[in-house]
Amino acid sequence: MASSAISHHSAIFSANKEVGVKSSLNSSSNIYKCRKSVLCKNLTVMAAAQLSRAPSTTGSVKHGMTMTEKILAKASDRAKLEPGENIWVNVDVLMTHDVCGPGTFGIFKREFGENAKVWDREKVVIIPEHYIFTKDERANRNVDILREFCIEQNIKYFYDIKDLSNFRANPDYKGVCHIALAQEGHCRPGEVLLGTDSHTCNAGAFGQFATGIGNTDAGFVLGTGKALLKVPPTLRFELDGEMPPYLLAKDLILHIIGEITVSGATYKSMEFVGSTVDSLNMEERMTLCNMVIEAGGKNGVVPPDETTFKYLEDKTTVKYEPLYSDANARFVADYKFDVSKLEPVVAKPHSPDNCALARECKDVKIDRVYIGSCTGGKTEDFMAAARVFLASGKKVKVPTFLVPATQKVWMDIYSLPVPGSGGKTCSQIFEEAGCDTPASPNCGACLGGPRDTYARMNEPMVCVSTTNRNFPGRMGHKEGQIYLASPYTAAASALAGFVTDPREFLG
Repeated sequence: MASSAISHHSAIFSANKEVGVKSSLNSSSNIYKCRKSVLCKNLTVMAAAQLSRAPSTTGSVKHGMTMTEKILAKASDRAKLEPGENIWVNVDVLMTHDVCGPGTFGIFKREFGENAKVWDREKVVIIPEHYIFTKDERANRNVDILREFCIEQNIKYFYDIKDLSNFRANPDYKGVCHIALAQEGHCRPGEVLLGTDSHTCNAGAFGQFATGIGNTDAGFVLGTGKALLKVPPTLRFELDGEMPPYLLAKDLILHIIGEITVSGATYKSMEFVGSTVDSLNMEERMTLCNMVIEAGGKNGVVPPDETTFKYLEDKTTVKYEPLYSDANARFVADYKFDVSKLEPVVAKPHSPDNCALARECKDVKIDRVYIGSCTGGKTEDFMAAARVFLASGKKVKVPTFLVPATQKVWMDIYSLPVPGSGGKTCSQIFEEAGCDTPASPNCGACLGGPRDTYARMNEPMVCVSTTNRNFPGRMGHKEGQIYLASPYTAAASALAGFVTDPREFLG
């Protein structure tokens, strides 16, 4: 025991001996010897006081935080967070819709009382948009329940619909919740947005922590404005290179999901960076973040920049604080993609990670094409499809359904000229190509919906769709086969009648 203690003292002395010698170089030989003796004694005393500390310990290694960790730290009034911690966060926005709203309200009233009031009527956003354009009485009753609750609670942001026969007669009606949240200014950098829908992660495109929660959690948030969350670790995806003219953001996220699988990001944050991401507009960034849930992700985020701030200029007056990952932040893994070398892809039935190059599926005969939903029903998505139809000058060979995500997108389809078209709008190009007339903005067919939902698959068919899921029964019939694709690939497939690489029409 004694010898080991002596060895420990000696090791500490020898590690510091050089410092003691160098500090005495200008002294005389006698003074140096005296100081060396004193130094030896002092070090022996100091060493005895540090026996509980391992010789190799240098103190805690400081590291930064990722963007998601910073947002959650701010929302929980913490200076520092670690992945895996359970924390109470203050919620900035809670969204619910006609599918989950009634259940959420029931839990809220059961737990907080029939006469309870929500924690903040201006931070609750309620959007009917799933099962609304239907004669199904139960679906219609769900919207009635939303309306009754919003009147009772004086909810500021209730995007109501009363006349189901003509959506344009409803100025308050917006459409699909994820795109409406962005267009109405509820998506802001540095905030926490929770919603009773798994694709709430769409809002991460704004540098916001956004994720889906269940009715029970949402009922608790309604009453308290707080939620208990576990801090997720972060995966970083660096996308660099010039985007080829035949690729869209949908191709990028399908490539990523195909690479890491549907469980590759389970309860993790997916952060998207790189020159390619910087070049994407907000709608394309939303497409990236929308489908992180298809990889099992807790949330997705894109660092906010001038593109973000410009988009928000006329949409919100609420002050927000952009947050960014530290240079020395810790990531679970880094994935790098050279986008310039990627090709158009599709996700074959029945999983979003069952990916293949579109050109390798050219023998797959299809029955229909669906362009719409929160992933593929934005203005840029319809502009992309119109460019393919315009370039081909041909008519579609299979029924092609067009469902705008929101009322604003519907208006854009009829008013904005497509670049290079000589002033033609998307609607004019779609009509010339033989597509169905653009329908009422909603999410019904994407999710399946009641049998009378427009564009629902009521028979076993093969469909190329710009939606985000291709599980059995997702768009209706459980034997239907869904190929997930970008609007470019969907439009090209409509023209050919087979799954088709858009380069055949775009050059």
